[in-house]
Amino acid sequence: MSDSSHYTPPLTDMAFVMEQWLNAADDWQRMPAHAALDADTARMVCEAAGDFCAGQLAPLNSSGDMQGCTLQDGRVRTPDGFAAAYHDYVEAGWPALACDASVGGQGLPGLLDAALNEMLISSNHAWTMYLGILHGAYACLYTHASEELKAQYLPHLVRGDWLPTMCLTEPQAGSDLGLLRTQARPDADGSYRISGNKIFISGGDQDWTDNIVHLVLARLPDAPPGTKGISLFLVPKRIPLAGGGFADNAVYCDGIEKKMGIKGSSTCAMRFEQAQGWLIGQPHRGLAAMFVMMNSARLNVGLQGLGHAETAYQLALAYARERQQMRAVVRPEGSNGSADPIALHPPVRRILWDLRVWTEGMRALGYWCGHVLDLAAQAPEAAERARAQALAALLTPIIKSLFTERGFLLANEALQVFGGYGYVHEYRIEQTVRDARIAMIYEGTNQIQALDLLQRKVLAAPEGLAPLLEALRAEAAQPSIHSAALQGWCDVLETTTQALAQDALSDAELPARAAEDYLRLVGFVALAFAWCRAARIATDAFAHKRESARYFFDYVLVEAEHWRNRVQAARHPVAPI
Repeated sequence: MSDSSHYTPPLTDMAFVMEQWLNAADDWQRMPAHAALDADTARMVCEAAGDFCAGQLAPLNSSGDMQGCTLQDGRVRTPDGFAAAYHDYVEAGWPALACDASVGGQGLPGLLDAALNEMLISSNHAWTMYLGILHGAYACLYTHASEELKAQYLPHLVRGDWLPTMCLTEPQAGSDLGLLRTQARPDADGSYRISGNKIFISGGDQDWTDNIVHLVLARLPDAPPGTKGISLFLVPKRIPLAGGGFADNAVYCDGIEKKMGIKGSSTCAMRFEQAQGWLIGQPHRGLAAMFVMMNSARLNVGLQGLGHAETAYQLALAYARERQQMRAVVRPEGSNGSADPIALHPPVRRILWDLRVWTEGMRALGYWCGHVLDLAAQAPEAAERARAQALAALLTPIIKSLFTERGFLLANEALQVFGGYGYVHEYRIEQTVRDARIAMIYEGTNQIQALDLLQRKVLAAPEGLAPLLEALRAEAAQPSIHSAALQGWCDVLETTTQALAQDALSDAELPARAAEDYLRLVGFVALAFAWCRAARIATDAFAHKRESARYFFDYVLVEAEHWRNRVQAARHPVAPI
């Protein structure tokens, strides 16, 4: 059987999405920050990233899962090869990819960073967790930190020689940050003393970098209750000294979680005992400072679902083409053996097609969101930036929730292709299933994403869904074989949304009951948009896109009716148990 550690970066499909589906290079030419970038350069960046992921990260994925992390005398030891791979990653300049050139970054678009993140996750999710918020922390400090903090910490983060964490969760305060108790008391020198406990901190300790920059949510003594009383602080593991060297800060790793998956990632319980820290942004405005990174962070977690789906597809396809079992109902010409590859059997074919159209459809939507975020930041006209920001606000919860859910479900479906071998570690698909499950929980659970979409965005304004619906209807107005189907589902989505808004006036709980299924409905219609566009623009070199689109509209989109019915069913109250 094929090498289970092998990973092939999907460079051809990535190029199709960037160059044809998005036509991103034309937009880059309109952005002063990216005007020098062209499609050929972008393709070279993706190829180099793919070489690193396939050559250095994928071979460490299984061994890292088997070895896991250990805690020795308060220090985390990561799996063999992880630290060396990160050193090479830094030497190649990857942390600086999408950072501003004014602070030493390469200034490339977030779209290329999204492509990099997909490949990192596909090749080694656990390894990637250590740098999961690296760009988000950079953006947070770049936007909100004092000039002194930026000068002292940003260059190290941009280069990647220090790594950050985000310390939010506490034992009694998971998704409800208003319950957090960590305290910050002002010190005479203008800094603060941070005391409290945090849990589930990815990379809370590691043996990769000389320092770790913790971004910690805490309360000042005069803080009002709830989320309005939260401030954000920079708390280094080791405090840089003016004359060089470091002083140890009172930051401790008390333990690492024994987890279902991503075992090569150190998920730490952290303790701060009068640790020295510095305020980021304004007092009691910590969430505002933190939310600078939310759209990009949620997009990147959504891309984890895409990465797992891509890995599952590659593993299942390779196995199905090699594994021979039983004779196919319709045998290929010249086949005269006692068995055929299982890829020829209709049930397996269905699984492989599901994997393919979901993976490629999610890639189009995910990269679209990455490109829209670039437009929101860099488009030359203020009106275009505002439109892009409104569209990104709708897309990010959909991508985070739908992609991570489907990444797990598709990996689980792919395991079935392997039969009993799928349950065996060396075939790697069982690890993919385990690793994929966490993405539905962190960075805001999928239920919270659904509430964010429906309650805070769609129903909060009369035309809340308009930025997305306008984009979908614009594609449906183009003449193509699938445009009528897309137009019909846009109509369904609009009437369903209007009915929910009306009924919610007399049933305050209705949006919360309907939110998850509503998000799935919107996501399916967005995928119909992705495949309608792909089929319409595909050149002969990508003729397979038209066949994939046909499969999506024939076999996959029918599930949207189920989610529509579930939204309708939410009008019935659900009694407490």
